[in-house]
Amino acid sequence: MATRSAPTGRQRRLATELRRMREEAGITVQQAAAMLGADRTMVAHIEAARTRVSEERVRQLACHYACPDQALVDALASMTRHHRDECWWEEYRGKLPDGFLDISEIEHHATRIRTAQTVHLPGLLQTEEHARAIFNLSVPALRRLDVELRVAHRLGRQGIFDREEPTPYVGIIHEAALRMQFGGPDVARAQLEYLADAADRDNITLLVIPFSAGSFYGAGQSILYAHGPVPQLDTVQLDTAYGPHFADAPTPLANYRALLDLMEESALPPDESQKLIRSIARDM
Repeated sequence: MATRSAPTGRQRRLATELRRMREEAGITVQQAAAMLGADRTMVAHIEAARTRVSEERVRQLACHYACPDQALVDALASMTRHHRDECWWEEYRGKLPDGFLDISEIEHHATRIRTAQTVHLPGLLQTEEHARAIFNLSVPALRRLDVELRVAHRLGRQGIFDREEPTPYVGIIHEAALRMQFGGPDVARAQLEYLADAADRDNITLLVIPFSAGSFYGAGQSILYAHGPVPQLDTVQLDTAYGPHFADAPTPLANYRALLDLMEESALPPDESQKLIRSIARDM
């Protein structure tokens, strides 16, 4: 079993889920190794994503752990077919922080995406000029090359909307984020017009929480909820001052699903949201 030096986020997630499956079965690492006829080190390496694991091995482990969820087993097995040379974001490895690449990977494999933004606009729907204005405000200041790499990567993420089966997307945006004029009025106006046009697409729904809604759940949060092929493989990504934070344990996932539901209840319907976006753009 080949070792790896730097596993991707998806490979780490597969390792985490195999550990969870073993623990839920009440089986120790030593017992799991005995079932495989191997040393306990091998199981430890699998669960730490330090070694590659085959589809056959995933199914073998699931059988030993008596996992009753065949859909989950199939989804985990499919995660072993991930090849780095087929992923556009790999060209940025070593040039951007790994967290950026992990976000791309999560979005690429998501079956549906929900986001909530209260200050910034969704990264998946930012124009080149808006994204550049955002990255130019980084502290400490980024080199021009680093800014351009981040902008190019952000635009590359939008490819999930251009493929044959575009990813369904729901974006919740507070009115405050719509009125931020990053890059100046012209850049902001073009960005809002781009947002409104994006909402015309069948796979994209934008919901605006207006100032008139008053207080609302999730104030100040920036959330990306990526639905996996099965609920257990959903992932939440949160923006922090130190880079992206990822959550995938059952309780946080349930909490963020509930939070996004509550935020949607505070938002205007899609048609009214689109009208408000266009109205704010006209007033700039």
